[in-house]
Amino acid sequence: MMRYVENFAKRVTTVAPDETLEAVGRAMAEHNLGAVVVVQNHRPVGMVTDRDLALALTVNKATPHTPVARVMTTPVETIAAGDGTFQATQVMRERHVRRLAVVDDEGELIGLVALDDLLRLLSRELTNLVEGIEPEMRAR
Repeated sequence: MMRYVENFAKRVTTVAPDETLEAVGRAMAEHNLGAVVVVQNHRPVGMVTDRDLALALTVNKATPHTPVARVMTTPVETIAAGDGTFQATQVMRERHVRRLAVVDDEGELIGLVALDDLLRLLSRELTNLVEGIEPEMRAR
């Protein structure tokens, strides 16, 4: 059975490019998130992780009032809603990212899929396979 990323993509917290780093940090803390997607006209234009935020404020001398557009990672790596989990893992591996913005046919953001989500899904699938062959293994 083909698993499409749109079926397990998480709702995503978004911010505008002119939001401050302080506002981004508050959103991350409030929603217990490691990343937010920066959107403009419903399209992803950047991503900011908790690591990006920490480095910006401690090493790169940004202030809490710095606009997120100055520190966001851009372009955002995306995947189409109808793509499968295999495609998601391929894109993550090839692009060396842990998160993908899920977009619809118009390029508008509809969710976020993270490496952790894929690992949980694959772990459940492996458990299902093991449980399926367990009776056969006991019979040997």
